[in-house]
Amino acid sequence: MKVLVIGATGPTGRLVLERAVRAGDTITALVRRPEALADLSGQVKVLSGDPTSATDLTAAMTGQDVVISTLGRGRSMGPTDLFSRAATAMVSAAQQTGTTRVVWLSSFGAGETYKASSPVQKVMYSTFLRAVYADKTASERLLRAADLDLTLVYPTTLTHKPGKGTYRSGEHVPMKGAPTISREDVAHFLHSAATGPEWAGRDAVITD
Repeated sequence: MKVLVIGATGPTGRLVLERAVRAGDTITALVRRPEALADLSGQVKVLSGDPTSATDLTAAMTGQDVVISTLGRGRSMGPTDLFSRAATAMVSAAQQTGTTRVVWLSSFGAGETYKASSPVQKVMYSTFLRAVYADKTASERLLRAADLDLTLVYPTTLTHKPGKGTYRSGEHVPMKGAPTISREDVAHFLHSAATGPEWAGRDAVITD
């Protein structure tokens, strides 16, 4: 498949790229820092651009089968409109290019998943993560309102531990305490959802 990855220089995005390379996909990455993917030269087409720019995203999405967004905040925890700006650009680019299959990495606790959170999770999501999650929720409203073949993916707290290869996934997954999931397993799910029909048009909660 022809796969566009945004957020590809982040820890989860990088793992998605590596998985797509192994699968033999034709891969494009739209990134602000192309030099960060220099080691994948020849395996990934790297475009310099801003994923919150409709112009840059339209150029990158032209001719693609699917877009996987792994955008993240990194270590910055301040208020931001990164996700809502990226969603606005995504909707515009989809309208211009006709590429409507989008797999979008969110976080458990954003949107309607907050209601299904455990008490421990609710404390985290409503305090120091409040501004970030509010922007993620806003981005989801924009994406849902558009004419997209959308999969929103809601992992629990991400870790850098090796992937287990097995994890729970579903539109609704019961929560206790503060569950986690490795970025490797998240990358596995994102790529699988993007290249297969099972999760098209559905939300997915994933956790160990």
